[in-house]
Amino acid sequence: MATDNGGGAGGVAGQGGSCEPELSDSLKTFGAVLKALREEARLTQEQFAPRVRYSAAYVAKIEQGKRFPPRDLLDRSEEVLGAGAGRVLGAAAKSLTRKAGLASWFRQWAGIEEEAISLYAYECAVIPGLLQPEPYIRALFERRLPPLSEEQFEQQVTARLERQRLLTERPNSTFSFVVEQALLDRRLAGTEVTYALLSNLLDAGCLRNVEIQVMPRTQEDHSGFEGPLYLAETVENRWVGYVEAHDCSMLVTDTKAASAMLQRYGKMRSQALSHQATASLLEQMRGAL
Repeated sequence: MATDNGGGAGGVAGQGGSCEPELSDSLKTFGAVLKALREEARLTQEQFAPRVRYSAAYVAKIEQGKRFPPRDLLDRSEEVLGAGAGRVLGAAAKSLTRKAGLASWFRQWAGIEEEAISLYAYECAVIPGLLQPEPYIRALFERRLPPLSEEQFEQQVTARLERQRLLTERPNSTFSFVVEQALLDRRLAGTEVTYALLSNLLDAGCLRNVEIQVMPRTQEDHSGFEGPLYLAETVENRWVGYVEAHDCSMLVTDTKAASAMLQRYGKMRSQALSHQATASLLEQMRGAL
């Protein structure tokens, strides 16, 4: 996708929009609260950071609202700043959302994605966002046109990394990905980034609720010629589709259209390498780097 996988992403059914990321008030508020509590304790960022076992630069990003605070930061901060400060931080953290930093036109799908009991994705343009390691994410945003500001860049990286928690936070949800081998052959941003990508795919593929399949370069019977597609099964067992290209998106809620997408995806799963064969190919490609 040029999407929130590769850039921004979509909003309402049949309607595209700008993918300019919006500022996150909740992240900025949390950062301001953390800064105030740290200063009240008469600690500089350089003094506070090692006590919570993070770098001063990382703490600065959190205080500026540019990074989503890790879960263990709350407990570590309470150890340093005291129980009262911990309660205040905990209250501020309740306003945080992993949608912060996502483009406004992607958020409707992001909400569906979070609640889905099944999520399917086929990609021929870029590795799906839920499977991208941080070096790959940064490489994509570094190449984005028009260029992002530093603040926008960090917000989008943070938002994408936060979305990836879905794979482990929802162990009873099924995730299936079909990706074109050409995306791996491309070696976007070089050998080191590709090594990180292959390793991340292998790690994600070890999760019991995740299936990753590579579509081989040569496949005479290929049903993905209409382009990338995403599908989600809601808690009501209703299927919703999502497609996107060049900063335009469409949420597919019509049951007949979603059914057609589901049929195409099912056919592609039968045409791609098996999960086990994919893992073997990924190991082989990583070893050849």
